[in-house]
Amino acid sequence: MNAMEIYRQWVEKLKDSTDPSLRSLYDELVAVGDDETEITERFYMEIEFGTAGLRGICGAGTNRMNDLTVGRATQGIADYILQSGEDPARGVVIAYDCRYHSKEFSEMAAEIFAGNGIRAYLFPSLRPTPELSYAIRKLGAVSGVNMTASHNPKEYNGYKVYWKDGAQISGQVSDGMLACIKKLDMFDEFKRIPLSRAVEKGMITMLGEEMDRSYMDYILSLAQRPDEELDLDVPVVYTPLNGAGSIPMMQMAKERGFTHFQIVPEQKDPDPDFTTVPFPNPENPKAFALAEKLGTGTGAEVLIATDPDSDRMAIEVSDGKGGYIPLNGNQTGALLIAYIAQSKKEHGTLPDKCAMIKSIVTGNFGKTICLDYGIRVVESLTGFKNICGRIPEIQKEGYEYFFGYEESIGCAPGEEVRDKDGISAGMLVAELAAYCRKQGRGILDALEDLYRKYGYFSEDQVSLVLEGKAGQERISRIMDAFRNGKLSSFGPFEVKKTIDYKNGYEDIPPQNALIFTMTDGSWFAMRPSGTEPKIKFYYYAEADEKEVSQNRVKDMVASVNEMIEKIE
Repeated sequence: MNAMEIYRQWVEKLKDSTDPSLRSLYDELVAVGDDETEITERFYMEIEFGTAGLRGICGAGTNRMNDLTVGRATQGIADYILQSGEDPARGVVIAYDCRYHSKEFSEMAAEIFAGNGIRAYLFPSLRPTPELSYAIRKLGAVSGVNMTASHNPKEYNGYKVYWKDGAQISGQVSDGMLACIKKLDMFDEFKRIPLSRAVEKGMITMLGEEMDRSYMDYILSLAQRPDEELDLDVPVVYTPLNGAGSIPMMQMAKERGFTHFQIVPEQKDPDPDFTTVPFPNPENPKAFALAEKLGTGTGAEVLIATDPDSDRMAIEVSDGKGGYIPLNGNQTGALLIAYIAQSKKEHGTLPDKCAMIKSIVTGNFGKTICLDYGIRVVESLTGFKNICGRIPEIQKEGYEYFFGYEESIGCAPGEEVRDKDGISAGMLVAELAAYCRKQGRGILDALEDLYRKYGYFSEDQVSLVLEGKAGQERISRIMDAFRNGKLSSFGPFEVKKTIDYKNGYEDIPPQNALIFTMTDGSWFAMRPSGTEPKIKFYYYAEADEKEVSQNRVKDMVASVNEMIEKIE
């Protein structure tokens, strides 16, 4: 059926519904009227069960997040668990963030799992994604779900799925769940037990203070230096961007002993409209506007921001002149790697055999530092389901996990959380600031020291946003042009090596990604996003002089853009 036929089918099936949620979907579709463009966008495809779950705009339609698409996904996951051979009594942990419908989706998921005889552990209020990952491992659960759209705009929501190792699903598990979901019709009557009755029957267990305490103890265990080596009076400003990080981050600051750790008041409490920012992505410097205002007034040496589900963390550091400089994920990751490695080396706790894991599109700054400390570097596909998915592999080879990160402001400082952990990372950034202050310098000074020692690493990331069906088709054409064009140069840059991950490469599984390495060592990677309607380009260069490396990146971006503009 085409989009219009599916639209009419939905209207017909929903028109007599007495369920308030489904009735609102019907009213929304009626309001669409005969707008063919809108109908096509809502129904030209089913919302994709892609990078570890669902993510899309909330609303009525097969390509939207709503009770029908979420219900179908939950029933399919329940079916997969029941046929997987795993004990359903181990349960599924469910969390949610501050977005519209997140609480309702989480309760519906718990009711469906319970209705299928699968125990559900449900958080009663919003919690960070890293705590969900931690809880899965702590409880020995078979799976986990978080209702969150991470850093996407307010119109979005999402459905992140985890497996028993605490990492986002991938490979055989992801494929198996997708197959089970596709067997179902969105209008099927799924097995479901009302929340209150499921709690009474012991099929739904509400989580709370005990799990929060355990997660906080884990965060504090990642501290690298004793108080006497730190200046815990260092001024720090934090913003949760109206998300789930507010309570745990402020509790961490209090228990860790930071005495001037302040939160942006306008962004302290949950707000699904994110009225204080264009969109809640801490990777965008605009998200720091209020933090900068507070930081300037309090003399903060570092500003920390997490996204609504608190897995991503970004920072801005004092420039020593009353302003702030944003650091990207490559720089922040390198700083934390150097701080942790040096701290462990000084205290005699750096393992003889340990490994750091980074994604293929992450720069080589952190890698260079690790190799200097004798730390093995392992690469993975993009996304923390892949980064943390390699932890069991390195452990089998006798290596301890040291650190994991990627350029998109995400890192996993410890192995008990198998995903990005903005709370733990925020604690380590604050500790780094306290360590630098004790030495009479700032984080920017520490970064410059690393550049002088290891070389100047420059980078840029360009995202081409192409929404809807037409956008998806153009992204495919761009990837095909670069993949099949037998390209030998980009402007003045001669290509030395091309890696196509379409069918996998060495020990890296397949992904729709390309990397072009130039004869001067500069390189760029490109791949379609797995969660957003965009294609991403990652540019890198290294040189002994800062200006040289920056100009190489600038020139490479211009040369690649020139080719992209020719692809309609």
